Amino acid sequence: MRLHKTSLPGCLFVEPTWHKDVRGCLVKGFQASVFAELGLNSTFNESYYSVSNRNVLRGMHFQMPPHQHAKIVSCLSGEIYDVIVDLRIGSPTFCKTESFYLSGASPNAIYIPSGCAHGFYTLSAEAMIHYLVSTEWDATADFGINWASVDTPWPLSRQPIVSERDHSFPAIAEFSSPFVFERESEMKR
Repeated sequence: MRLHKTSLPGCLFVEPTWHKDVRGCLVKGFQASVFAELGLNSTFNESYYSVSNRNVLRGMHFQMPPHQHAKIVSCLSGEIYDVIVDLRIGSPTFCKTESFYLSGASPNAIYIPSGCAHGFYTLSAEAMIHYLVSTEWDATADFGINWASVDTPWPLSRQPIVSERDHSFPAIAEFSSPFVFERESEMKR
């Protein structure tokens, strides 16, 4: 497993170990000891997946404290444009974005530290996205910022399909962040 730094502190591009042959492939998407060695959160308490059709845009989601969580996001099938926004006050990349193309054809993933918003746009006919999160989902802490207010070049082929809830989130400029950047313990949550 290889972990690569991105422009956002604590956000990592994950190249898992995988083996492919005539039968198909086997992917090791997470190994607790590797994450723990690097001081990353290695305890994940919930796993879920979503299936989205072409042109669906989901995001930009996160959980508010004290239920904030780190995530590992991977695309199991299809292809997406994945976006992370740093919402941690004091971070050198506060309100900046990082984007990635994730695909089921290549088992890469993104490690997203707590205090960052996450969203994606579906490029293929259908895409299945898998999430590992360090805290359980809490409806009272579930929140987001409006996708259209983040500075990223969304590769939209037409008007995206967005839920009413995601449209209703405040713009990033109107959001008062409760997250604080902490260099030493940032990756442990």
